[in-house]
Amino acid sequence: MAPLIAELDELIGQLDRVTAEHAAALAGVTPAHRAGAENLLHYAHLRGVDVRGLQNGLHDLGATSLTTVESLTGGRLRLARAVLRALAGQDPDTDIAGIIAADDEADRVLEANAEALLGPERPGVPARIMVTLPAEAATDPGLVRGFAEAGMDLARINCAHDGPAAWAAMIDHVRAAAAAVGREIPVSMDLAGPKLRTGPIAPGPRVGRARVLRDDSGRVIAPARLWLTAAGDPDPAPAPETPAPGRPALAVRVDRAWLGRLRPGSVIGLVDARDLRREFTVVAAGAAGVLAEGRRNAWVPEGALLRHEHEATPARGIPATVRRLRLHRGDLLHLTDEPILAEPAAPGAPGRISCTIGAAVRALRPGDAVLFDDGAIGAEVERLERTPGGHVDAVLRVTRARPGGANLAAGKGVNLPDTPLPLPSLTPEDAEHLRFVAEHADIAAVSFIRTPGDVAHVLGVLGELAAEHDRAGRPELAARARDLGLILKIETIPGFRNLPGIMLAAMARDEVGVMIARGDLAVELGFDRMGEVPGQILALAQAARMPVVLGTQVLETLAKRGLPSRAEITDAAHALRAECVMLNKGPFIVDAIAALDDLARALGRSRRKNRILLRRIRSWDGAGR
Repeated sequence: MAPLIAELDELIGQLDRVTAEHAAALAGVTPAHRAGAENLLHYAHLRGVDVRGLQNGLHDLGATSLTTVESLTGGRLRLARAVLRALAGQDPDTDIAGIIAADDEADRVLEANAEALLGPERPGVPARIMVTLPAEAATDPGLVRGFAEAGMDLARINCAHDGPAAWAAMIDHVRAAAAAVGREIPVSMDLAGPKLRTGPIAPGPRVGRARVLRDDSGRVIAPARLWLTAAGDPDPAPAPETPAPGRPALAVRVDRAWLGRLRPGSVIGLVDARDLRREFTVVAAGAAGVLAEGRRNAWVPEGALLRHEHEATPARGIPATVRRLRLHRGDLLHLTDEPILAEPAAPGAPGRISCTIGAAVRALRPGDAVLFDDGAIGAEVERLERTPGGHVDAVLRVTRARPGGANLAAGKGVNLPDTPLPLPSLTPEDAEHLRFVAEHADIAAVSFIRTPGDVAHVLGVLGELAAEHDRAGRPELAARARDLGLILKIETIPGFRNLPGIMLAAMARDEVGVMIARGDLAVELGFDRMGEVPGQILALAQAARMPVVLGTQVLETLAKRGLPSRAEITDAAHALRAECVMLNKGPFIVDAIAALDDLARALGRSRRKNRILLRRIRSWDGAGR
């Protein structure tokens, strides 16, 4: 046992040195976070050491195996040392009661921090449910109240959609719903951060398709449809809803006088883009427009002549086709900082497409990974080239694409997991949105947090807002800016790697938490690491006594389709280790809220964070679950 005691003594001494080395950083945290900040540093240090041999030795003796050291790392090491000394017949030499009390206090502090940021827990529901509000929440207060009645604990508004007027209406409806159900429902608003996306692609020809629907034997079971409205009408009526089965009608603008002569039974002839003759028969004519049906597919180009009783009118308003770049594994692709309209490349030639943030292209280095469209297409930088116009092209080699090739469209996300990006976490638009959040909501969820400097920047912007309101004689708004809750979204590799420092910087504010944005993290890290990384973030946050929101794709199949997969029920159970779980939008979101609520109530009796609680399993003795 002596070697094990010596190893514990060395680890305890290392933790004491960590505290001393970070004295200046610890002095910058609020009093409410002082103990959590020190424990965060201790836990991060311990996880940088391989202690598996020590764990095995302790386990063999029946002592603690250090698997639950998050809440009080130094205290748990000292308790293990006390057990070993007792087994060796020595005085434990440790304030065991004091350590136990400090460990219990750590749990209470985490719960208090979670309540301060996220609102109180509902009785019997240990994890809060955050629900993303759809656009309809701005005009349908009953929808929001239904969310609250099903178990919504926090409402989430995504600032990437809608606008201030809609956000204000949503917040009003949340406040009313909270009053109706008799509990607090805080509002969290997501700031988008800088979004790297592929630039525009030149549109294709203006050709639209009117298509029939066939059954498995090839018989037409629904006709092709044209919806004809008058050219020049500033607000044409939309095509009528397609009866089931059937495909949407192709909307075409035509001469008003020609349109006015059509009646049910009128026959319209045209020659389509393939030089094939097609006929459509009018089935309905009214003030809004004319609906015509045909028994064959037609490709209708802009300017095609539609004929009726020897009179013709050109087809107008046909939208341009959307084009994409077709990429195969091994292809070359130029990603440029030049604002261009991309053109699909000739076979064998490299394509060229812009990035919406040119500075990101200029920051690339040979060997850096570049991921497109949530990782569906992967590439690696081979070299950088300076163009004659003074722009920079990163020449990429495609390393991942589905068999047969993948399409890359305009506006798709670009992830650069290996590249240090010279971009702030708040864009000018985010800073303006943050003003709205501070004045109307309870929490700002900030994207693209990668370093402690990003946290300092956000805190600085909030401080400037508070000072501005003070100067203008608006003390209530100044107080809201100073007290606004913050959730730091961890969605990049740098954000994960720098997480201890990010958390420490955030502790300069009382009400702070982190969000595990699993979707973006999975793109950057790769799915092979997503089995462990969320758990590591949860453990580090527990050490810091900082609440966690776990988001992205929780019960997504249930929310969108009405029936969950077996795997996502297990996933939701793991997600409930966090203080809050985020649900995205979907037509069956109320069912998802109710299901997560039921699951949280059941699991709350069996688990506290990563500690399994051995409650009585009533199912085995016939007494229930």
